[in-house]
Order: sequence, then structure tokens, then C-alpha cells
Amino acid sequence: MASRLYPVVKFVVKGSLAGGAVYVAYDQGLLGSSKQGAEALRKAQAALPPAIQEWTSYVGWELPSTPKFDFSVSETWNKGVHTAMSALSVAPTRAREYTQKGWKYVKDLAK
Repeated sequence: MASRLYPVVKFVVKGSLAGGAVYVAYDQGLLGSSKQGAEALRKAQAALPPAIQEWTSYVGWELPSTPKFDFSVSETWNKGVHTAMSALSVAPTRAREYTQKGWKYVKDLAK
């Protein structure tokens, strides 16, 4: 009985963690507009260094200073969307080309 219950419990725990992560991302504005995402990033950049500093002083470790990143979330997002759409637009052509090359290779092996 316990061996059949384990996969169900495992699924429920993983589903709860995933759902919680999606809820936190939504609640913090990460799934909203680019302005909301940029604001959430600014909040994280402001809150993380003090928290890490407190944790390292508690543990007794010394970490090097964090590098400063200065980039636009909206520009990075837009570039990613453009790249993905570009790849999807040429996918049928590339699939046909690779299929033709594959068939040619198989025919050459069969000779």
C-alpha cells in the first residue's frame, strides 16, 4: 500500500512547489508587463545583497562583492522574443532541408 502511495505524495509535493513558484512569480509581477518585471528585478536587486550579507556573517563566510549588471529587461525580453519568432519562421524550411539531406545520406549509404 505504501509503495502505491509514494508516487501520489511525490506528485502532490512537486505540484505544490511548482504552483507556489508560479503564484510567487505572479504575485511579484514577474508574469506581468515588462515594466512590472523591471520593477520586480529592482526590488530583488535591492533586497538580495543585504540578505546575503546577513547570511554570510551568520555562517562566517566572506564572499566577494557582487558585480553590477546594467541592462534593460524590456530590451532583453524583446530580443529574445524576436530571436524565437525568427527561429520559428525558418523552422519549416530548415526541416525540409535537413530531411532532404538525411534522405540523400541514407540513399548514399544504401548504394
